[in-house]
Amino acid sequence: MKKNTFPLSGLYAITDSTLMPNEKLLAMVEKALVGGAAIVQYRDKSDNQQLRQFQATALVNLCNSYQRPLLINDDIQLAKAANAHGVHLGQGDGSVAEARSILGDNTIIGVTCHDSLALAQEAQNQGADYVAFGAFFPSATKPDARPAPIELLHDARQLLQIPVVAIGGITVDNAQQVIDSGAAMTAVVHSLFAAENIKARAQQFNQLFARAGSK
Repeated sequence: MKKNTFPLSGLYAITDSTLMPNEKLLAMVEKALVGGAAIVQYRDKSDNQQLRQFQATALVNLCNSYQRPLLINDDIQLAKAANAHGVHLGQGDGSVAEARSILGDNTIIGVTCHDSLALAQEAQNQGADYVAFGAFFPSATKPDARPAPIELLHDARQLLQIPVVAIGGITVDNAQQVIDSGAAMTAVVHSLFAAENIKARAQQFNQLFARAGSK
């Protein structure tokens, strides 16, 4: 699939191995897709490479069936092995240029930029497809994450030509703040996959984007 055939906007679902044990992973992600998740990121920090490749490949196949992209967190080689649609890089996980050379021009590459416009500009200059800022709110997934001010999203939207993702403690109760401030995507872990009804929760997030688009 060619670069930019997927719209980089809307609900960005991130998996969590604690919330989503192996036997439930696919079913839970599918509920999010049915609910309208625009992008899925596979995030697993374990060292079980065989399991990680099995899960990543299964998720790529699932996302393909819904015509949505599956990105891999931090692991360029796993993204290549699973034939994923792209990779999301932290600040210590390799460069955009390295990822592009291994994965090709048609893949999506995102970069974590914490609370730094300078890092975001650098990522854009290197050819990233999107940047992610946060944490904007206290996060159950990353409780020690450095806080980022909401105003950063407005500044980033003025400065950058690529989409911006907001991450960190985002719920249906506070997501409108980051969407209205300029976030093209909201990356959600706990609020989505710990919900009693994952499909309905995904739909709730999508309604917030629809509401913002109608203003």
